Amino acid sequence: MPLFSKLLLIYFVLMGIVAVIITVADKSAARRGKWRVPEATLMLIGLFGGALPMFVTMRVIRHKTKHMKFMIGLPLEIALHAAIACLIIFGKFNFI
Repeated sequence: MPLFSKLLLIYFVLMGIVAVIITVADKSAARRGKWRVPEATLMLIGLFGGALPMFVTMRVIRHKTKHMKFMIGLPLEIALHAAIACLIIFGKFNFI
């Protein structure tokens, strides 16, 4: 596996972990009436690579599932990530 692919995989795994931790923390804060993570921050974390783990976590813990911003926006971000991955894998995105 090329170095870039390894680094990209590590990046997405780390972003996924961050996304899950922040989503669970936001759910916990919501239950306790504490300071919440802004929705824009959650969407940016998704855009930067945490969309799939965040979406799955939100569905599992039933957090923000009534907000269309997340239930439509995160799958769109997942589709964007998949499209970029396909371009990289099939060599149509040669920036490296």
